[in-house]
Amino acid sequence: MASVVEYKGLKAGYHCGYCDSEEGKASCGMWAHSMTVQDYQDLIDRGWRRCRPLQFQPSKSHKKVLKKMLKFLAKGEISKGNCEDEPMEPTMEDAVASDFALINKLDIQCDLKTLSDDLKESLKSEEKKGKSSKREESNELIQSQDMAEKLDSGEPSHSVKVHTLPQPGKGADLSKPPCRKAKEIRKERKRLKLMRQNPGGELEGFQVRCQPPSLFPPKAKSNQPKSLEDLMFESLPESASHKFEVRLVPVSFEDPEFKSSFSQSFSLYVKYQMAIHQDPPDECGKTEFTRFLCSSPLEAENPPNAPDCGYGSFHQQYWLDGKIIAVGVIDILPYCVSSVYLYYDPDYSFLSLGVYSALREIAFTRQLHEKTSQLSYYYMGFYIHSCPKMKYKGQYRPSDLLCPETYVWVPIEQCLPSLENSKYCRFNQDPEAVDEGRSKEPDRLQVFYRKVTMPYGVYKKQQRDPSEEAAVLQYASLVGQTCSERMLLFRN
Repeated sequence: MASVVEYKGLKAGYHCGYCDSEEGKASCGMWAHSMTVQDYQDLIDRGWRRCRPLQFQPSKSHKKVLKKMLKFLAKGEISKGNCEDEPMEPTMEDAVASDFALINKLDIQCDLKTLSDDLKESLKSEEKKGKSSKREESNELIQSQDMAEKLDSGEPSHSVKVHTLPQPGKGADLSKPPCRKAKEIRKERKRLKLMRQNPGGELEGFQVRCQPPSLFPPKAKSNQPKSLEDLMFESLPESASHKFEVRLVPVSFEDPEFKSSFSQSFSLYVKYQMAIHQDPPDECGKTEFTRFLCSSPLEAENPPNAPDCGYGSFHQQYWLDGKIIAVGVIDILPYCVSSVYLYYDPDYSFLSLGVYSALREIAFTRQLHEKTSQLSYYYMGFYIHSCPKMKYKGQYRPSDLLCPETYVWVPIEQCLPSLENSKYCRFNQDPEAVDEGRSKEPDRLQVFYRKVTMPYGVYKKQQRDPSEEAAVLQYASLVGQTCSERMLLFRN
């Protein structure tokens, strides 16, 4: 089995459905006649974004979506809030909280000397203040902490400096950590006092954990936040108002379940495209649907170390009371679950099915990881920082962006400051780093020509068109040396 691809080169200057620009879209890609799961895995590792689901913790708005779904299933309750036009968009609360936590991660260094100096400064200034000023300080700190709790940043601040409120209309100063409660200030004082008394013993514990274990023992297990699975798979009462299930169906007309549900799935797709994307009926035909989401070039594989469902393209169907209300199109690959597309019934927009399906796919990735340990990532496709319809992906963390020049994964919190300043960024901060998987020997690239496979070094001796070599070299630089030797580049 081999991948057979046809390089299409660069196409630019046509309509973009995300930013709605008439000439804002450009693509550089290829048409796959067939594709192995390993080649596809290696290709998306040279151009996409991934989430780390094993460490994923749902945010406050994620939890609200899961609770909303459980209430609807159990009691038939429908949220009174406004339905979301773009259900995969994060709430403003989450967006601010996430960026707030991000800056804290980047800027706050747990340095004992710096912290001690800050504490000493704070103690000196507090000794000069009267009771009234202490009361004001306490109120200010508590108000500030309430604001931080509303943001739900999830990132503890290690600074005890009180920052003044921002100018009206400018918003919070994200370059500085949030203030802390007066209670936490007292804990810092006590900690400093203990460190002075016993600089050897407690010092080491503080540097590693930023909290002496003897003073602040870990919370009991019952106080730990619920996991994604705890929130998502909470048992429903026997008298539940609705019956809900998620089915994984291989994308193949030879599969009886896919074939029997095709008509209903297609009707749902048409309804979604016309209502959400305002597509005209003639662009939502069965042929377009099949070509777009059902005719996958990915070859299904089921090796011994694969999950029970095997590798390949699948539809995750969300069934409510005997009918499909959403379909998530995914690819299951050796190291990841790749999210391709989602379409859903607009009548159920109040359930935030975009967010819910992403959380289900993250949980599904974790489930597959239990059987196949190397399968541990969730890929959500391209991230466009300046486009709200694509920026929501940054709210599923921890996650990484791929450096477009060296093809190494970089935590998203290290990338966002650069993306605020420029739409295109090299994320790898090492100026000497290069693409280790780049094409170094293009003559070894495999070509499929007149039903014969041959190295490009042999093929090019038969060709006289200089423009063809430029296209082949461009292809080689994009796919890298490994894929160029394994895949077959179709030439006619």
